[in-house]
Formats: sequence, C-alpha cells, structure tokens
Amino acid sequence: MADIKYYDVILKPVVTEKSMAGMGEKKYTFLVHPEANKSQIREAVEKMFEGTKVERVNTINCPGKKKRRGMVVGKTAKTKKAIVTLTAESKDIEIFAGL
Repeated sequence: MADIKYYDVILKPVVTEKSMAGMGEKKYTFLVHPEANKSQIREAVEKMFEGTKVERVNTINCPGKKKRRGMVVGKTAKTKKAIVTLTAESKDIEIFAGL
C-alpha cells in the first residue's frame, strides 16, 4: 500500500440529492482514495476541516461499470465513497454551507 498523506485521502465531495439530505443529520459524503482506510479518512476530515470531530466512517467500494462503443468494450475506473458522520457538538463542514 502506498504512503497516503491526509491531504491526498479526500478527492472531492459528492453532491447528490441523497447526500444533501444526510447533511441535516451531520452526514457528509466524499469520494476518497481507493486505498484509504477508515482511520485515514477520519484523520483527514479532522485535519482538513477545523472544529470537526468524526463519530463514524462508513465506506463503499464502487466497481467500474462496463461501457462499450461499438465492438470495443471497456470499464470505467473504480471509486470509493466515504460517508462521514460528525458528533453532535462538532462544527459543520463549510464547503457544503452554500449548497
């Protein structure tokens, strides 16, 4: 496994209807590095967003989909999502504030 720094773990936030509905319960969804584990994701969120305290991290491995163009068949890249639940007394994450 490669040496992953905390700033390489979180790739981008996931902005969908389902992820926005979870924000009321302090659940935030991110696309993360495919080799990152739960403790690395917890550390990255707490270091990148000051004042946050992570209660729980749930991860989802999403396999690549088959795509074809004519006779050529290929696959899209596999991804990994993390649903991060914050504690009740922690601050909200600011990047989701304007959405």
